[in-house]
Amino acid sequence: MLRRERSEALYQEALHLFPGGVNSPVRAFRSVGGTPLFFQRGEGAEVVDADGNRFIDLCGSWGPLILGHAHPAVVEAITRTAAKGSSFGAPTEEENTLGRLIVDHVPFVERIRFMSSGTEAVMSAIRLARGATRRDLVLKFDGCYHGHFDSLLVNAGSGLATLGTSSSAGVPQALAELTVVVPLNDPAALEQAFATHGDRLACAIIEPVPANNGLLLQDRSFLLQLRELCSRHGALLIFDEVISGFRVGFGGASMLYGIVPDLVTYGKIIGGGMPVGAYGGPAALMKLIAPDGPVYQAGTLSGNPVAMAAGHAQLTACLRPGFYTDLEARTRTLCEGVNAHARQKGYAYAIDHVGSIFWGFFQARSADARSAHVQRADAIRPGSMRTYGKLHAALLERGVYAAPSGYEVGFLSDAHTDAHVTRLVEAFRSALDAVLG
Repeated sequence: MLRRERSEALYQEALHLFPGGVNSPVRAFRSVGGTPLFFQRGEGAEVVDADGNRFIDLCGSWGPLILGHAHPAVVEAITRTAAKGSSFGAPTEEENTLGRLIVDHVPFVERIRFMSSGTEAVMSAIRLARGATRRDLVLKFDGCYHGHFDSLLVNAGSGLATLGTSSSAGVPQALAELTVVVPLNDPAALEQAFATHGDRLACAIIEPVPANNGLLLQDRSFLLQLRELCSRHGALLIFDEVISGFRVGFGGASMLYGIVPDLVTYGKIIGGGMPVGAYGGPAALMKLIAPDGPVYQAGTLSGNPVAMAAGHAQLTACLRPGFYTDLEARTRTLCEGVNAHARQKGYAYAIDHVGSIFWGFFQARSADARSAHVQRADAIRPGSMRTYGKLHAALLERGVYAAPSGYEVGFLSDAHTDAHVTRLVEAFRSALDAVLG
């Protein structure tokens, strides 16, 4: 049985300090029940909580720790840089070093601008799109989450779906009305949206790998249709790759699918676990940003040298030949091992994956399990989240820390060995038997 006395005490204290006792909603364990775990340290693929419980970590700080916790190269870069000063509010060489690494390896990113979060990156990219096109409307997709930016908290996923709402109080109706929402994987609805609003759309924004409300893998043809419609109507296409960027491959989903957006937003991995965000694109667009152009965006901690150094150390490791193929192979082994057991037992459960991102869901696939995906938010059965809560608890008891929400995806890191994967398959099989058997 898990020990939770220290985590419980810390949570009770936190309830008097923070709304809901947390500083980000999904951490509160509301959708899975029980007391949130407070972590003390991470070591490679494993984490240890305040009570000394050790888990194989499938969350990885929600994706950025692609090398695992406390990777020596990242830790060395952080400590070396912090010893020289944590922030200057002025240019540093570390910004140039990370910027050059990204620009040299992502062909369509000719210029990049760093900031402190993925939300800021999306907010700034949309402002740039509006400034470049002199239009106001933004098209987004139901089930895609782009941070807590007012105009995009409309039919959003992630923490909002976990809390059972599709929008947020405090967002003025006038802002919501500037956002056109279209279902994922619905070509006819997409055509109609552009036919109705195309001449007023500044941009369309999509997670090319939607991974905040389940893993809603899209057909490449749908993404190509979106690309073509944006070009035809003069709207910019923004790929939100805060999760998929440098995770499904060094060039992200853009290079995975062979589709070039006008702008791309990054976060997570490019900071090596430190707070970071970025947006980038062709020089002709990026020159519209202040101080070169009229679109204003600033930030005291943008390009923070500690985050830049950590990100450079991490991305350099990701360039190792075979890095992504090895990581994908281990993820596939995990998913196939669990799926084989579910099929054998007749459980309505499967795990989908792309690269090292995976997501399990409690509903039967079609007969062709190899090609069938859940592709829309409204295809997820809300009642399945109660079952996920039971699976989450069963996994904790078996030494596995998964995301505390059934809508959230999981991640493997380079620190997850073959032995870890074997243990994970065994833990999932046992947990599924306990919940569904």
